[in-house]
Amino acid sequence: MRRTARGGAGPKVLETAHRLFYRDGIHAVGVDTIAAEAGVTKTALYSNFGSKEQLVVSYLRERDRLWQAEIDRITASVDSPRERVLAVFDAYEAWSSRDRFRGCAFANAAAELPRADDPAREVVRHHKGAVLAYLGRQVELLREPDPELPSRLMLLLEGAAVMSGVERRAEPFHVARRLAESLLPPEAPEPSGPR
Repeated sequence: MRRTARGGAGPKVLETAHRLFYRDGIHAVGVDTIAAEAGVTKTALYSNFGSKEQLVVSYLRERDRLWQAEIDRITASVDSPRERVLAVFDAYEAWSSRDRFRGCAFANAAAELPRADDPAREVVRHHKGAVLAYLGRQVELLREPDPELPSRLMLLLEGAAVMSGVERRAEPFHVARRLAESLLPPEAPEPSGPR
């Protein structure tokens, strides 16, 4: 095995764990496999992450960071709150078309980690809460804000993510986006008169 440069094991382990946990599942992948595929020793893995539990937390935090970057990228040029909400559906669809999509990594992790006090479940709750909060902020800016609308939109997203993962196709996101469009009030008309 080639020797990993000092401090280089952490990123290699995290990248490998990210790929394997998402592809094969958290319980199916052991630290021996991750260390071997990353080309590091188990000692290096443990010195960077302490335990498999902490590696799972780091994996989900990285996945959350990547997801937030995707949302920021897709919504950066969108001006209206209505279109920003719909752009979230587009982001989910874009995410599902790559990375050999097998459903939402956070929902998958929650299903594998049933203990309510598992530290990884806190990352899952944070991620889902952040998506819901983003939708809530956009809905508050609509012409006719509806306090129940963010939860409805979140259910559409989550249902589409599950079905897309099961069916291995993006069509559930198309359906969910059309339903979201029907729930969102139309854009306020531009003010008329002299400019």
